[in-house]
Order: sequence, then C-alpha cells, then structure tokens
Amino acid sequence: MRYHGPDSLQKGVFQLTKKRHNNSPISKNQLIDLTITGLSHEGNGVGRYGDMVVFVSMAAPGDALRVKIVKVLSTHAFAIIHAILTPSTHRIADDCPVYSRCGGCSLRHLSYDAEITVKSGWVTDNLRRIGGVVLPMDAPLPSPHSARYRNKAQYPIRRVNGRLCAGFFARRSHALVPVTDCLLQPAIFSAITAAFLSFLESHDIEPYDEADHSGLIRHLYLRRAGATGQVMVCIVVNGAAVPHEEALVAALLAAYPDIATVVLNTNRRRDNVILGDHQRNLYGNGTISDILCGVKVTLSPASFYQVNREAAENLYQKALEYADPGPDDILLDLYCGTGTIGLSMAARVGHLIGVELAGSAVRDARLNAAQNGVANAAFIEADAGDVLSVAGERPTIVVLDPPRKGVDKGTLEAVAAMGPKKIVYISCNSATLARDCAILAALGYKAVKAGAVDMFPRTAHVEAVALLEQVL
Repeated sequence: MRYHGPDSLQKGVFQLTKKRHNNSPISKNQLIDLTITGLSHEGNGVGRYGDMVVFVSMAAPGDALRVKIVKVLSTHAFAIIHAILTPSTHRIADDCPVYSRCGGCSLRHLSYDAEITVKSGWVTDNLRRIGGVVLPMDAPLPSPHSARYRNKAQYPIRRVNGRLCAGFFARRSHALVPVTDCLLQPAIFSAITAAFLSFLESHDIEPYDEADHSGLIRHLYLRRAGATGQVMVCIVVNGAAVPHEEALVAALLAAYPDIATVVLNTNRRRDNVILGDHQRNLYGNGTISDILCGVKVTLSPASFYQVNREAAENLYQKALEYADPGPDDILLDLYCGTGTIGLSMAARVGHLIGVELAGSAVRDARLNAAQNGVANAAFIEADAGDVLSVAGERPTIVVLDPPRKGVDKGTLEAVAAMGPKKIVYISCNSATLARDCAILAALGYKAVKAGAVDMFPRTAHVEAVALLEQVL
C-alpha cells in the first residue's frame, strides 16, 4: 500500500515494511487517537500509531481523530472513525445519506480542490516510484462538474427486507444498498428508476435472486447523451420477456419523453457480468446519439463510452495537444473502442487506423466514421498485440488507451518496432501507466509530458495521460 504524507496533500510516499511491530501494541476494537497525515491510493486516510500504519476510511489529511481498530495485520491496521476531535481544513460535510455504505464514492468528505491535488499526487508518485519518470507535471484538469456528471448507471434490482429496491452494491460485497437518488447521476435517472420500480410492484414482477437464480429483473441500465438529451432504458432480465411490455413502455414514455429507446437484454448466466448476449428493442432502434469533441457518436447498450462526457472532452483535447498531429502523420489508435479518440483527431492527420478486439465496438467505430463523413479512417478487428501484421502502414503517432491492466510487454515491443515518433498513452490506472513507461524507456521512448485528468469526481479513480517521444 502507498500513501501521501506527512505534511501536505501531495508530498511523499511511504512504503510499509514487512517486519512485525512489537513496540506499539494495538488490538481489534481498541480506541486510539490518531492524526491523519495523508491519503492512500484507495482513498483511505493514513496515520501512524507508534510504528504501526493505520488506514482509516472517510478520513481527511489533517484530521485529528479517535478511531476504532477493526483489523490488525503484521505491518498495518484498519480503523473506522469513532469521533472527529479536530476536523481537517480539507474536510467538508458529505452530502449523501448512504456514503458510508455504498461502494461508489470514497472522497465525498474532501473539498474538490483537495481531491484534485491528491489525485495529481497519486499520478506523480506512481510515475516516479514505479516508472522512474521524474518531470514537471502538467496542472491537473478537474472535471467541469463534480456532481451529476455520469451519463450511465447500472442499477441492480433486488428485494431488501421485503421491499423492492434499486441501488448499488456495498464495498467488496453483493449486499445491495438502496439508493433513491445518486448524486453522481442525472436526476432523471432517479425519476425513471422510481417509476420502473412502481410498475414492477403494481404488476407483481419479481426481481432477480442471486442465491437461487430465481426472479426476473436483474438490472435497470440507463444511459443519457449529454449533447442531445436522449435517454436509453435497458432492462436486463433472467428470461426472454417482461410481463406487460407494451404497458411498461407506454408508461415510461408518457412520463419521460426524452427516452429514445427501450431495450430488453437477456442474461441467464450465473455470474456478475451485467449484459447478456441477446437483446431486442421494445421501442426505438436500440441506440442513442451523442456528440463528443465534435464527433457524432451512436451508442448501443454494449458500446464503450466515457461516463463523464465533458471531462472526456478535456482528456481528448489534452491527448490532441500532446500528439500535435499534422497532415502527413499516420495515427494508430490502439484499443480504439468505438473510435472516439481517433475520430476526434482524424481531421488533423493524413490517415487514421483504429485497432480493437471487440467486433461490436469495431462496427460502432465504422458507423461513427461514416456518419461523420470521415473518409481517411480504417478500423480493424484484431488483438493489439498483432498490430505489426494488421496495421499495414507504419504510424508516426500511436495512441494507447488500454484497460486498467495496461499494455502487455509484447504489444509494447510491437509498437516500438514500428518506430512512431510519438506515443500518447491514456490510462485509467497510473500504476500500470508507470510500469509501461519504464518498459517503453528501455525500448527507446522517453516520457516528456504527463498530467492527471479527473474523470470520476468523488471517487478514488483518476485518468492520466503521458507523451513519450522516440529517443534518436
């Protein structure tokens, strides 16, 4: 584990030792006084009790606390707040009634300015400690909005104490925390969810039960296009149909005319994957349209799309600034998804090549290119590791936007073998970004710029972007 401290929100990282601490007796359920000196990368407050490091949920740097120890390990312990003796200047009153139980947010008790500083520090420290990258960081880019920014929500539907509920799972659990209004989601999502639950109750339609794989309604999945206002309703069921489908659609449309499509998705699997492989449209054509960085995007339930549209525009603009492409450049967009990043740069380059493993995403990317009149783009369904054989051209600029696990070494070697002048690496996990920067350094690419972009306010997640240039 890593954490920031002790004297500022952004300075310093301390490593936990492996030895057992015997000079600071500490036991489960013990009450101790603790000063919080920083935040771990998971969003927990950090303090020291003698030689023992103590992690405290929902604590802020600068807090003086009385905490209750809930778990003791050989090198560190975990605690919860028993009393706030002196609050940190960075602490604010959290505004969500289920914050302490829901698994969605972890930083609602911090001012947003403090949150941005902390997140930028996480990126800086990971690059330095893991990647050996030491350079002046660009100023972090905050999200334009810290509330109501998400354009997508997937609500499990369950019975809790006999009551039909929608909500989110608790941390590290599948216990449902009922949520009537999530402050990260558009208000219309809460209204649609309440109407949907009311319809289920009035028509005796039962929710899914994970224990015995019974019941029908698994999830209510909602998307909203920020530019057009269109809303998608996707109902995920443990079956092939919902009773009274026409009446359900009519009730939703009458109350919420922004709904552009209603989709029924079938998922009979006994796992945690939300969407099944089969769906049919109950209303509309199964898609909604949005605009991102001037690019018209068509979204289906399975389409990958950034959940914070306005912050994504900040991120893509930063990536464009780093790439600084010209009309003679060939841009290779690896892990391209539905093509949004590459298409946002297409007008500035001679040729765009997108590579993505998911066939449905490639089809979406080709559709997005066509409907935006982009004629200089080709999207290929292939594994990123096969880039040398499928690209057909040697790119001058490569954009990487991999999943949290980062890029495997073979793919990085394949990218370096193509000899691009620049690599722009976008990451939702700065630890794997840092690891991959170290690998690329050994392959002849030096990180010259980097910065944090907050896409997920009030959570412990942050995006990072880095520019690496070929060392000649």
